[in-house]
Amino acid sequence: MKKTANLIALLIILVLSSTPVFAQKGSIKGKVIDTNTNQPLPFTNIVIRGTQTGATSNEDGTFIINDVTPGFMKLNATQLGYKPFTSEDFQVTSSRTPFVEIAMIPTSVELEKVEIKASPFEKKAGAPTSMRRMEISEIENNPGGNRDISKVIQSLPGVASSVAFRNDLIVRGGGPSENKFYLDGIEIPNLNHFATQGASGGPVGIINTDFIREVEFFSGAYPASRGNTLSSLLEMRQVDGNPDRLVFKGTVGASDLALAVDGPLGKRSSFVFSVRRSYLQFLFSALKLPFLPTYNDYQFKYKIRFDAKNELSIISIGSLDQSKLNTDIKDPDEEQRYILGYLPEYSQWSYTIGANYKHFRKNGFDTWVLSRSMLRNKSDKYFNNDESSETNKLQDYTSDEISNKFRYERSLIAAGWNINLSAGGEYNIYYNKSFQKVLIKDQVTDLNYLTNLSMFKYGLSAQAGKSFFAERLNVDFGFRVDGSDYSSEMSNPIEQFSPRVALSWALNEKWSLNGNIGRFYQLPSYTTLGFRDNSGVLVNKENGVKYIGMNQLVAGLEYRPNDNSRITLEGFYKHYNNYPFSIQDSVSLASKSVDFGVYGDEAVTSTSKGRAYGFELLIRSKSFYGFNVIIAYTFVRSEFTDINEKYIASAWDNRHLITSTIMKNLPRNWEIGIKWRFVGGAPYTPYDYNLSSKIDVWDSRGRGVLDYSQFNTQRLGNYHQLDLRVDKQYYFKKLSMRFYLDIQNLYNFKGEQPSYLTNLTAEGTPYIDPTDPTRYILRTIKNDVGQVLPTIGVIVQF
Repeated sequence: MKKTANLIALLIILVLSSTPVFAQKGSIKGKVIDTNTNQPLPFTNIVIRGTQTGATSNEDGTFIINDVTPGFMKLNATQLGYKPFTSEDFQVTSSRTPFVEIAMIPTSVELEKVEIKASPFEKKAGAPTSMRRMEISEIENNPGGNRDISKVIQSLPGVASSVAFRNDLIVRGGGPSENKFYLDGIEIPNLNHFATQGASGGPVGIINTDFIREVEFFSGAYPASRGNTLSSLLEMRQVDGNPDRLVFKGTVGASDLALAVDGPLGKRSSFVFSVRRSYLQFLFSALKLPFLPTYNDYQFKYKIRFDAKNELSIISIGSLDQSKLNTDIKDPDEEQRYILGYLPEYSQWSYTIGANYKHFRKNGFDTWVLSRSMLRNKSDKYFNNDESSETNKLQDYTSDEISNKFRYERSLIAAGWNINLSAGGEYNIYYNKSFQKVLIKDQVTDLNYLTNLSMFKYGLSAQAGKSFFAERLNVDFGFRVDGSDYSSEMSNPIEQFSPRVALSWALNEKWSLNGNIGRFYQLPSYTTLGFRDNSGVLVNKENGVKYIGMNQLVAGLEYRPNDNSRITLEGFYKHYNNYPFSIQDSVSLASKSVDFGVYGDEAVTSTSKGRAYGFELLIRSKSFYGFNVIIAYTFVRSEFTDINEKYIASAWDNRHLITSTIMKNLPRNWEIGIKWRFVGGAPYTPYDYNLSSKIDVWDSRGRGVLDYSQFNTQRLGNYHQLDLRVDKQYYFKKLSMRFYLDIQNLYNFKGEQPSYLTNLTAEGTPYIDPTDPTRYILRTIKNDVGQVLPTIGVIVQF
């Protein structure tokens, strides 16, 4: 802590003592097009939001605005016959000229009868509720977010965060396995490093925010073209490469080093590319932590516009992660011994590569998407970490998930209706070579199997929306069907018929009522579908596992006191059926997907039901006395049935979630922000002391066995923390520099976690029961987490 304090003081001295430079100016370039036809729109009025500075597009739709003060900003655009437009956030610097594409939406409302206003909180067609748009400035400068999209999303209503400093996405009482992610319209299965296979969690995000243009987060009212999700959908769109010259950007943070470059590859094409490597293993080794993680990732985009009617984007993103045990620690303490005793060593890599081709027609456009994703996950564990003998092996796991996907979409306008039709197919391969010692009926058993499973999956969808009564009433409805050749229970798409309806009624200029209702389906994870027993039988196929179903109802009230403020109140109810139910533990899998390693790799039946309900209050203002304010409160209950069909609180039953984020731009390019979050105590399951104390049971696991007969009967204390972020930006003629200080858990709150058991004495020797040599005497060790976590970073762009 003393070294950290000295580093923080040095950074402050350097920043405050820096010689001021003359203010540099930047420029904005862009093009205005019709969103449906891609045709240029000349003579469109464009202004920087909140100023009188602007330009008018020329005959080919292009425009340029010079002498712009650097910083984050938006553009407003108006054109006769089109809806007013507000762009996403973007940053202007002296070293990089952003290119902003303004896609105008036609309107049938006579403009002279309405007041033209562009709002940063414009509703998305088809999603009047449950959709939040995150600005890039909010992602970059979010206190405690550390430029990680996964962490920033935890500031939104309905989203819970875990105390254990992971990025598990827990939305409206649903588990981390219920979310889907898209980058430029291409699905990416993994959002985090050291991902939990079969779910979505992990400690560090993969996405490089330098290239993100816009983020849309859906917690309901999912577009029909996006299937296989129950709790949330994250749509991320990337910027195009700089059309004028190469631009380089380097970032040095507390845990990693990143380099990014973007620029033109021709008159019609551009690219972006970044790589990142962590040096956590050196930091953790110096701090004598029991594990040494290393992560690497890359991100790439190539875009070419063949002509006004045809364009192609190719993207790729990937990661390489390793976590080794730090067995060189001398005289480890009790916590270090515990972690070294049960934690395996991990190796994981993943990639997605895909192409998105778009062809524009007179009344719409066609989209073809082709992609391939792969995840390889390996882990092993030896008793006492002694690899000298195969008899010491407790776990040896190797698994591949390969997915080849194709999707076609037709978007068109007919008689005032916005229509989207889609069809897609997937060919998936799941490989698992697994050995592990497991408990079956309280007996230690060797589970040893090989799975090489291939399956085809397909889906069709249609969605249509239209505005009525001078655009006061917006109606959107659609349906989706999905099927798979995995089994007869999944092969009939009518069994997975998924209708949905969304409505929005503007009571007046400031108030509106919104709502949506729908039924959604999700395929169980590949780890569940491919699980075999020692005889080689696909156990869950024999058990008749089905698609998970969920009905969702959302109703809300929205108030917009002005163009820069928004207050929403939404109530939600979710009802699950056919949720996988663990045969071994007699609990729903809904509560078992937050941990490192693998989720769903066990025998299940599709017999669990669940419900999650509550309400969300969001207060958001971009100009509250000069402050950017986001205040979110969520009340949520999450329950799933046990073996007696009684509803029991799930692991996500936090009940109360509060997040308050306040950010402020200060003179001389200073920015400051604070975030306070409160997470209600989550239920947890106590240990089965009697079973855990058996020597053969403990030695096969290295930690205690949960007593599922007392599933989630205990509850942790509430958790809260305060995060602080300070940024200072410098703009030179061809160079910009940003220094930032991010401090998580500023007042060092200690969050309660379930205590853990140890079979060792305080001196580190096994504690065998003198009255029963087949058992250990187990001790309980308190497990509080939370510490001040400062991060110092430097970002250089040239």
